[in-house]
Amino acid sequence: MIGPLHNTLDYPHKASKFKRSGLADWLELYFHDHGFLRIAFHNLYQIDKNMWRSNQPSPKQIEIAHKNLGIKTILNLRGPRESGGWQLEAEACDKMGIELVNFRVRSRAAPETEMLLKLPELFSSIQHPTLLHCKSGADRAGLMSALYVLIVMKQPAIEALKQLSFKYLHVKQAKTGILDAFIASYIPFESQGMEFMRWVEEVYEPEKLVQEFKAQPLATRFVDSILKRE
Repeated sequence: MIGPLHNTLDYPHKASKFKRSGLADWLELYFHDHGFLRIAFHNLYQIDKNMWRSNQPSPKQIEIAHKNLGIKTILNLRGPRESGGWQLEAEACDKMGIELVNFRVRSRAAPETEMLLKLPELFSSIQHPTLLHCKSGADRAGLMSALYVLIVMKQPAIEALKQLSFKYLHVKQAKTGILDAFIASYIPFESQGMEFMRWVEEVYEPEKLVQEFKAQPLATRFVDSILKRE
């Protein structure tokens, strides 16, 4: 168990947290949450032997991931929600014996220092293999995958940035590009031999990153209005 994280993270949550609403839960998952677009497209990729990334999985996709990939933990980057989709996910995890960890991450803001400092413990405490996901598997999943590459795999920032690319439908020119800017801002210090977590603790300034980052309005409209990202 993750111990000190309990006070600040949405962890753990059981399927009994919210009451099921029958058919309404499925309608919410497939229509309000655009699950019909994810029936055939899962945006599923392997990062290493212990970590996979995807978009929001349906109960059936959770079952397949458990059987075919051996998934033991699902890391939900959307956080718990009073919605049918989240309730169905929690119920499917209980059924499959999968631990559901709810860790809320934002896609259009500079990552919070407090959140970043919890990641080494989070990654080392959960059971693997793990499937991490957000709604579309593009932005929050991309950020967390990049952080996993930096913190756990000890790969350089240039490798981590590959997790934030259009391959996964991430649009760096929009407001979501602040995630790319965050990783890129570490590179000059990495070249001086500074480890990532030390940089987070001693150098990183979220407010400065927000002030300096400029998104392209057209790209932002595309992400917000056409893709309807969270």
